[in-house]
Amino acid sequence: LYLLTFLFVASPLFAMDGVAVIDMRTAVLSTQGAADAFKALEEDPDYSSNLEEAKSLQADRQAIAEKLQKELETLSNEDISKLQKDIQELGKDIEFLAGKLQQAQEETAQKVFVTSGAAMQKIIGELIQAKQIKILLQKNETILFSDQALDLTDDVTSMLDVAASENGATTD
Repeated sequence: LYLLTFLFVASPLFAMDGVAVIDMRTAVLSTQGAADAFKALEEDPDYSSNLEEAKSLQADRQAIAEKLQKELETLSNEDISKLQKDIQELGKDIEFLAGKLQQAQEETAQKVFVTSGAAMQKIIGELIQAKQIKILLQKNETILFSDQALDLTDDVTSMLDVAASENGATTD
């Protein structure tokens, strides 16, 4: 019985040989190139203007909500309705701006993926050969747990940064 239990428990350990996981999105978005792209986005006049406007609208909305809460007892029903309507309108404006900001972030991320795609595929291929990987799984919400030793994400990020710095050095 002990031997049978050992075989069932030990067999998954042997099956892990040649298996790895990777979060390609995190690997690419953790590179220095991605950080530079997002920094450039933050410095973009349209993006920064939309961000400042969203922050300002949020502050206005918060101020109105606080006023409504403080003066609820003394305000007329008409004033309460007007303040609630103002809060809703500001909320819609904030949602619109947030959508524009998110779209700009997604476009930037997509550009980083396109730029890094070939290098990432080459690096993953090299890691598969070097580590003798037989199964490579995409790390996502369906993988509840994976040993950090099986995770190639940080390796790929580092190698992408090295490849980018070497390309930068050769193109200068």
